[in-house]
Amino acid sequence: MRSLRDRWDLNPERKGKTFTLTPYKPVYLLPARWTNKPNEMPTSLHETNSATEPIDYNRAEIRFQISFKTKVATGLLWGKGDIWLAFTQTANWQAYNEKESRPFRELNYEPEIIFNYPLDLSINDFKFTMAGVGFNHQSNGKSLPYSRSWNRVTMHLGMEYKNWTFLARPWFRLQEEAESDDNPNIEDYVGRAEFIVGYQPKNGQLFTLMIRNNLRFNQHYKGFAEFTWAYPIKNNLKAFLVVNHGYGETMIDYNWKQTTIGLGISLMEWL
Repeated sequence: MRSLRDRWDLNPERKGKTFTLTPYKPVYLLPARWTNKPNEMPTSLHETNSATEPIDYNRAEIRFQISFKTKVATGLLWGKGDIWLAFTQTANWQAYNEKESRPFRELNYEPEIIFNYPLDLSINDFKFTMAGVGFNHQSNGKSLPYSRSWNRVTMHLGMEYKNWTFLARPWFRLQEEAESDDNPNIEDYVGRAEFIVGYQPKNGQLFTLMIRNNLRFNQHYKGFAEFTWAYPIKNNLKAFLVVNHGYGETMIDYNWKQTTIGLGISLMEWL
């Protein structure tokens, strides 16, 4: 597991160049991804954005994700802050569904602009490493009634403790006109913040837990949790296990609750 300082060019003596592609979120291929409850008739709380006929989706499909970032400006605010552009694409492919002509069930696109600033605060071995703010757009590029999208202003705080890494990421949604909102109340399902914990023992394995929720700790609580395990094979290639449960596994599933298990390979993980 590379440190946050390495991933985000935070060390002054090792400042990376601008316009160089580097990994951002996990990069993986899951040839086997299984869900307990396929969303065959996606619905939205917007009255015109609900499917009228079910599609016979398989429980098993292929999922893959690519994600990268590039620094476009450096040395801001007392010579320390950086601006990054990032892009993530996630694909869910019904490759085993011959009956429905093996369609791509869902493609999610997520461009971002991020301002990141290094921190030099510590309490014994617990280090506050970085903080920042960004603008995030996420959509699935589909037409009605399957269109889903939203815009967010995000904040983040990165921390490290020995072999542990922590990333807190709250956000608030930029509201849309009610008549054009593809997914009303998405923040009540997908959430208003996520918290990621990563642990890497000395044998090179990496365990992560991501928890995302709507910050309502009562009967209205909804959210999403994902556990990953990466086991080194060679260099950056790792065996990769993903288990998750909750709402918003993809944009089309923003208000759909399910449990999924995926197995495959990864080239880069969260942390």
